[in-house]
Amino acid sequence: MTSTHFGYQSVDEADKARHVRGVFDSVAPKYDVMNDLMSGGLHRAWKAFTVLVADVQEGDAVLDIAGGTGDLAMAFAKKVGKSGQVVHTDINEAMLRTGRERLLDAGVSLPTVVCDAEQLPFPDNHFAVVSVAFGLRNMTHKEAALAEMRRVLRPGGKLLVLEFSKVAPPLQKVYDWYSFKVLPRLGQWVAGDDASYRYLAESIRMHPDQQTLKTMMHKGGFGHVDYHNLTGGLVALHVGMKC
Repeated sequence: MTSTHFGYQSVDEADKARHVRGVFDSVAPKYDVMNDLMSGGLHRAWKAFTVLVADVQEGDAVLDIAGGTGDLAMAFAKKVGKSGQVVHTDINEAMLRTGRERLLDAGVSLPTVVCDAEQLPFPDNHFAVVSVAFGLRNMTHKEAALAEMRRVLRPGGKLLVLEFSKVAPPLQKVYDWYSFKVLPRLGQWVAGDDASYRYLAESIRMHPDQQTLKTMMHKGGFGHVDYHNLTGGLVALHVGMKC
């Protein structure tokens, strides 16, 4: 049996996806409300910056992985226009259903696909942009997922990974206090679920830091990789170009 981490727990690799699915099945109904509360609305600015850096053009094909409730998919759809296409995906059906309903309520109809980022059901060299926001840390084999993202990108295409990262040292103590004391209580109060938000805090600490993820992307075949620290490193946007 090969083990991996699920937050601070050690679990069988084959079981991690099931554990993660359980977390997002639980939080899906309150996901958007909790994002606003726990980030003070900052997640909207982080995603807006991601869309800006993506520089999506009319007619482009865009793949949004771990797209959840559809924030990035909706923003990209406005950029690609009627001649482009945005594919909205997630491994979690409950999250994807919530996102699809939200998109349809806004008058946006997109292809919606339940799929695993480690085995993407799309052709080689197809998308101009691939995005994954707050999803990479939950993937069991990150290198395999990054390789798949590179495979489906066309030459010159761009991967954007928006993810929680290593916060600047002066913010560490207050960030830890908020993450492990306040966040689970907020989750219990709003979503009736403290355990999923405790997992969130733990999963962030287990995720590669900025430089480590940059190195992973380089080793995964991305020719140029850079990252932007946002909100003191609380979040980082990594950008990789396929040569």
